[in-house]
Amino acid sequence: MKMFGKWDTVDIEVRDEGLAEYINLSVRDIPHTAGKWSKRRFGRRKYSIVERLINKIPITGHIKAGKKHVFTSGRNSGKKMKAMSIVEEALTMIETQSKQNPIQILIRAVEYSAPRAEVTTVEYGGIRTPVAVDTAPIRRVDKALGFIVKGAAQKSNRNKKSIARALADEIVAAANNDLKAFSVDRKNSLEKQSEASR
Repeated sequence: MKMFGKWDTVDIEVRDEGLAEYINLSVRDIPHTAGKWSKRRFGRRKYSIVERLINKIPITGHIKAGKKHVFTSGRNSGKKMKAMSIVEEALTMIETQSKQNPIQILIRAVEYSAPRAEVTTVEYGGIRTPVAVDTAPIRRVDKALGFIVKGAAQKSNRNKKSIARALADEIVAAANNDLKAFSVDRKNSLEKQSEASR
């Protein structure tokens, strides 16, 4: 069986050993499990990485576009077929552009976009101080996918570029560890903040 009937995941490797257990490469013809494991603890790790990307498409978050703030979350909620077609189109564009398996490129993008440390606030006696903490592997994958989708949404907002084209460009740039990619830039800024808080 192949993902979307096009791409196989047999020869795909995950280089980051910390993420290997949490990047699921199980293949379904249509990546849609209808929230089968959503209420179980760590159930997200049973979802295919492509389905997790699809589930992030409707919730791109808050985009600051110049002087105007745009809330993009919510307008595509519940439109799973639309999100699936966006991801399938983006993966097809990646395949034609790079001549490689697009799922492998997506895995590489997640590895380069996943932050290893974050900053949290701890309060001692009424004084709040920022403290650096290591990021859990399942949260690293979620943050990486969120950064990739948010970067694509920002590039396609008020632009002729379609969301699928922007998503393909963001994934390819992140897979190349390009600092111009929104996701890699956010990861680096988070790690710099945490380094300053140590």
